[in-house]
Amino acid sequence: MRLKKLIISCLAAGLFLCGTGYAQQTGFRQDKKLLKTIDNDYKTAVGQYQFMMNELGSTPDRFPKTYYPQTGKFETSGSDWWCSGFYPGTLLYLYQQSHNAALLTEANRMLDVLTKEQYNKGTHDLGFMMYCSFGNALNTAPKAAYKQILVNSAKSLSTRFNPTVGCIKSWDSKKPDEYLVIIDNMMNLELLFWATKETGDSSFYKIAVTHANTTMKNHFRPDYSSYHVLNYNAQTGAVQQKRTAQGYADESAWARGQAWGLYGYTVMYRETGDKKYLDQATHIASFILNNPNLPADKIPYWDYNAPDIPNALRDASAAAVMASAFLELCHYDHQNGQRYFQTAETIIRNLSSEKYLAKPGANGGFILQHSVGSLPGHTEIDVPLTYADYYFIEALGRYKRINEKP
Repeated sequence: MRLKKLIISCLAAGLFLCGTGYAQQTGFRQDKKLLKTIDNDYKTAVGQYQFMMNELGSTPDRFPKTYYPQTGKFETSGSDWWCSGFYPGTLLYLYQQSHNAALLTEANRMLDVLTKEQYNKGTHDLGFMMYCSFGNALNTAPKAAYKQILVNSAKSLSTRFNPTVGCIKSWDSKKPDEYLVIIDNMMNLELLFWATKETGDSSFYKIAVTHANTTMKNHFRPDYSSYHVLNYNAQTGAVQQKRTAQGYADESAWARGQAWGLYGYTVMYRETGDKKYLDQATHIASFILNNPNLPADKIPYWDYNAPDIPNALRDASAAAVMASAFLELCHYDHQNGQRYFQTAETIIRNLSSEKYLAKPGANGGFILQHSVGSLPGHTEIDVPLTYADYYFIEALGRYKRINEKP
């Protein structure tokens, strides 16, 4: 109870925890032309997702996964796929802007299908799956049931935490001494912070902080690029291997992995006020923005060390995550805030161009083209992806509200 009172008082003061706190930078000047572009993007996006709703009509319990332009194949997944929360989450973001009732109806339909995943203890991605969906639903049309679903999801996620390792397990392994953790897992911690604020149970908060600290210690190189996968010893917590799964090489900088880290440590600073997380986020930002292989349009190659640059594939999903992260981080880092803000503007402009924004009725109903899921795995290569759409729409909303407190 004492912790809950502390949290409530801190929230009232504009912080999560009373510690170092953070100062918010305001007064960013929005580009009027870009705002008009964003309004058009929303209109396009609403039309695309209405088109996608029809594509899903014959498979009511399936979630959109991707679309293959060359063959016209529309691929779906079950609710247990790590991306299942992005479709209803995007629908809710679009509903908040358009007030199109059909979008809310479809989102609610998919939330019903997704509900059972609150008890799924076999995945580390419940933050993606449940917070990006039911978290958005709670902000759109609050229901007590949504809160309980999210609390149960946080409990399920917490079962994957090993205090000896100090991390939430990402992937299960057939080898008992392997404990695999990927940088993507930083994106699932926001659910745990929410759960502590909602219940007053500090165990969720402690797990999130411990995971972030362990990841900060072991996942990053001296230049603040990150490995994709760390293999810990499940019994001792020792690091056994640092490698990649979706990047070009073990020592390369997989673009979306860098974006996950940027976004994740920005959230860590928002939720704790601990400056070490702000420092980590700004170091990651520096690696990205000062990288000689970052193109001028700020849409990164799928890996910053891809051997065929400048002919390597771009990854719109990494760009979308970066844009959204920069539009939050710009509030916290006064020295570099304008640079982050302008970088996000550049990304949004270019993702809004004909090269990346799908034409109405095309691309299977997805909004963005040209993302890369796993090139080494030979899956989802140069195709639309649900999380690219989700973070793009999130970035558009953050830009429109840039001078409001995150």
